[in-house]
Amino acid sequence: MQIDYEKISVTAATLLQKQLREKLILQPIDTDIKIVGGADISFNRFSPIIYAGIVLLSYPDLQPIGQSTVITKANFPYVPGYPAFREVPALLQAWEQLSRKPDLMVFDGHGIAHPRRLGVASHFGVITDTPSIGCAKQPLFGQYTMPDVTAGSVSPIKDKDELLGYAFRTRNKVKPVFISPGHRTDADSALAFMRTCTRAHRLPEPTRLAHNAVNELRAKHQE
Repeated sequence: MQIDYEKISVTAATLLQKQLREKLILQPIDTDIKIVGGADISFNRFSPIIYAGIVLLSYPDLQPIGQSTVITKANFPYVPGYPAFREVPALLQAWEQLSRKPDLMVFDGHGIAHPRRLGVASHFGVITDTPSIGCAKQPLFGQYTMPDVTAGSVSPIKDKDELLGYAFRTRNKVKPVFISPGHRTDADSALAFMRTCTRAHRLPEPTRLAHNAVNELRAKHQE
């Protein structure tokens, strides 16, 4: 799906989100996953420069096998609820540089746990038709109770009776992460998959390594 991100307005972005939502597929993961991608971006506040990266990990052993990073500029202003319009163009550049595409993508951001059900994981997943999951550090939308303090505890994130995802405690007494399906996944299979991606850190391996990659890129660029 071709989208001109260069000149899109907030009004047009809202319409596009509604159009992409109609193409959203929520279903249990049915892909044979051998490679998982982790995606993140980094930026300086008030700067248009975006540092974006996708890391590739073998699955299920989660060993790094490749990565793609880019430095570019965001044309869309920062508007709450619309970060995908700043992030997706940069991530698509990183995606196009990959010689082999992952079977599933995990984003440092939200999937359907979004006011219009189209966070960055859903947005990217739909336009590339790739199974995707959002794994955010902070909640954005929906109601939940804090999960128990023990590792592995979860609490559903809901909008009325609609299940949007889960708050997931990855380690004892650390802040939870917020898991939501992006595209071609559903809440339960997304949570189950992210459990398999959790090791010794708060962040699951795909987004942890993507976070490290883009921050290293940013630090080197600013030297």
